[in-house]
Amino acid sequence: MDKELDSALVWFRRDLRADDHAALYHALRAARRVWCVFVFDTDILQTLPRRDRRVEFIHASVRELDEELRALGARHGVAHAGLIVLHGRATQEIPRLAQALHVQAVYANHDYEPAARQRDARVRGRLADAGIVLHTSKDQVVFEADEVLTGAGSPYSVFTPYKTAWLKKLEPFYLRAYPVERHAAALASVPEAWRAAAPSLEALGFERTNLHELRLPPGIHGAAELLVDFLERMDRYHETRDFPALKGPSYLSTHLRFGTVSIRRLARLAWERTQAGSLGAQTWLSELIWRDFYFQVLHHHPHVVDHAFRPEYDRIKWEHGKHAEQLFAAWCEGRTGYPIVDAAMQQLNQTGYMHNRLRMIAASFLTKDLGIDWRWGERYFAEKLNDYDLAANNGGWQWAASTGCDAQPYFRIFNPVSQSRKFDPQGRFIRRYLPQLARLSSEAIHAPWQARPVELQAAGVTLGRDYPQPIVSHEEARSRTLARYGAARDGPRGPRRQEPATPRSPGVED
Repeated sequence: MDKELDSALVWFRRDLRADDHAALYHALRAARRVWCVFVFDTDILQTLPRRDRRVEFIHASVRELDEELRALGARHGVAHAGLIVLHGRATQEIPRLAQALHVQAVYANHDYEPAARQRDARVRGRLADAGIVLHTSKDQVVFEADEVLTGAGSPYSVFTPYKTAWLKKLEPFYLRAYPVERHAAALASVPEAWRAAAPSLEALGFERTNLHELRLPPGIHGAAELLVDFLERMDRYHETRDFPALKGPSYLSTHLRFGTVSIRRLARLAWERTQAGSLGAQTWLSELIWRDFYFQVLHHHPHVVDHAFRPEYDRIKWEHGKHAEQLFAAWCEGRTGYPIVDAAMQQLNQTGYMHNRLRMIAASFLTKDLGIDWRWGERYFAEKLNDYDLAANNGGWQWAASTGCDAQPYFRIFNPVSQSRKFDPQGRFIRRYLPQLARLSSEAIHAPWQARPVELQAAGVTLGRDYPQPIVSHEEARSRTLARYGAARDGPRGPRRQEPATPRSPGVED
């Protein structure tokens, strides 16, 4: 095949793998020489805390990507094929490197977040000024913004018909891997000036975290390890996914977020097993479809970043002032007096991960028991979650707060005690993260304030000292929430019709 270009540059971002990589494949097919680059973007890094597991995960994954590219090149007779790693503002570093290498085009994969789209627009403009083209490709979703639309050509705002249309459109073509290896001979040796090792984590301004202690091995091999483990459990996913004490999830959400595994590979595995009758695979595939759904919502309705999807819910009068700040701090620190909520927050704070069922419980508690603006919780999750993704995080929070598209009805308010008894019946998860309650019975551990004094004494628990009293009465909070949402819905035009039932609650694929 005749090559269109003499040379090209592939810009890796949230796609830290060489296998089944759309931009890399297109560049290798189009150019005689292809270099690869990753930028530790200071515009992003400067907003993060110095101890951030995500940066450590990315750092390790970038080093592994460099090794993979070197091995890929070596298999095709190309020495020093690796990854150019830069530290600076991507909007400056990419055009500067592209010009220094005298490439005709830069290839990258789509990034759908508003800030990323603005960044890419600036890079595109600067490259164009130098006569260089920026090509971007779909890679992190199966179907993107305008590929699954209603019969009228508009985006879906309800998940179930979106899922139906998504599955109807699906065919093997959309799940095929990009055969990068077939064209890898076009990889180019990294020029001597850029062969320096990637900057250390400390040189980037960050400190080591407890990442190595968690069940989250980074990089391509980490993703493969977790996938092999999950494939043995996938067929039971529908039975185990809601119980945080069980090993039910795939634990691949962080790898999906940073692209150390291909979404096409995961969806293909889930679809094939679904075709063979696996209910677990069918349920897991639905979670991957929710992921696509939230991406297209963010694309077509970017106002959701700062506002409710449904404008009437921007009228909600949330709690505010010093008391609200104290309630929020108690929620963040796991001091609400509701064990399932507090254990969930301890899991998040200690590991950067929270089980999907617990994300819904914790979010519902913040918005509907404490009356705190969902945006406060969304920002806290954005700071703490290893798998933080704007589209899924925003969608999940607006679902729980009943302000989003296809969200749970506002009058559906999770009872944290009932949820605890249903999904952690023996209190195993609570005991793991709240060891001070470990000696309570499986009945009392869900609501210690309801336990008999003699049982508390036998378990060595003094409420108010070892564990807090509830900071709010769920029943009283429920009444306030119904009034709060009702007032916002009725607005100046009077009452609205009752909302229809919502489908099974979504979340990130976890």
